[in-house]
Amino acid sequence: MDRSSPLRQRVRVAVTRRLPNSVETRMAELFDARLRKVDTPMTREELAAAMADSDVLVPTVTDRIDATLLGQAGAGLKLIANYGAGVDHIDVDAAWSRGIQVSNTPGVVTDDTADMAMALILAVTRRIPEGLAEMQAGRWQGWAPTAYLGRRIAGARLGILGMGRIGQAVARRATAFGMQVHYHNRRRLRAETEAALGVTWWESLDQMLARMDIVSVNVPHTPSTFHLLNARRLRLMKPSAVIVNTSRGEVIDENALTRMLRAGEIAGAGLDVFEHGHDINPRLRELPNVVLLPHMGSATVEGRAEMGEKVLLNIRTFADGHRPPDLVLPGMA
Repeated sequence: MDRSSPLRQRVRVAVTRRLPNSVETRMAELFDARLRKVDTPMTREELAAAMADSDVLVPTVTDRIDATLLGQAGAGLKLIANYGAGVDHIDVDAAWSRGIQVSNTPGVVTDDTADMAMALILAVTRRIPEGLAEMQAGRWQGWAPTAYLGRRIAGARLGILGMGRIGQAVARRATAFGMQVHYHNRRRLRAETEAALGVTWWESLDQMLARMDIVSVNVPHTPSTFHLLNARRLRLMKPSAVIVNTSRGEVIDENALTRMLRAGEIAGAGLDVFEHGHDINPRLRELPNVVLLPHMGSATVEGRAEMGEKVLLNIRTFADGHRPPDLVLPGMA
């Protein structure tokens, strides 16, 4: 098939969720785009049908694309252009084995997610949701010297788990707040990068966890990071420590975290992601020392538009017969 520019309209693109209007408009202009009319996840049957009748699939994190589903893909499907940076919901190896390339949208949500990590750190340590609830309920009776006492973050030790783009962005923000920033990463950063960020590396995750006041989780979900923060590691944290997660819920053993929060063995948590998607442990919802958000880390107008632009670029490059710039290779996910 000639994928030169004049024939780009023939590229059949199936989009699994509603995207920003500007992205959908451009998608329809450039390609034979089958856009989603309702903003709900596709069923497994709908996904299979879309994959059977398209050249490109544009899924999101809510679509679970495993080897079985890929086995039902049509012969024309040659690219899965993911709308998002994380691809743990796609069996990348299985896709490539069937001749289907996978791309993502790295980098565009870095600042937005780092902002949310800092927002959660402040919300939990300064008890902002508790104060907000009091005001909205009309229960506030005026200032009191011992009411809503939180913890100062200036001078606090922040341990960052995962020092990629987002982890480094969190480090820069935390340093500006006067925090002492530490990190654990699979690979140590270069000395000049550590110096520029003002961060301290810990080879042992266990030792770092035991000494931090706040822990920020910024690693992707892979087989090696599943329950990386299990019950044993969570018990290493100080009872006064708090934990914030803006990466993937599967990195933390949610049941163990819930038990420890309820028992006062960890002081608080700020969670934007959960181990079982939107099926959140009901005991977690009841806790006043926990801030729960509905996966809002990348939810900015600018970020979502930029994600769409990367998806469009990946598809256009593919349609022109070239290698998409944001390919995810087997073994990278």
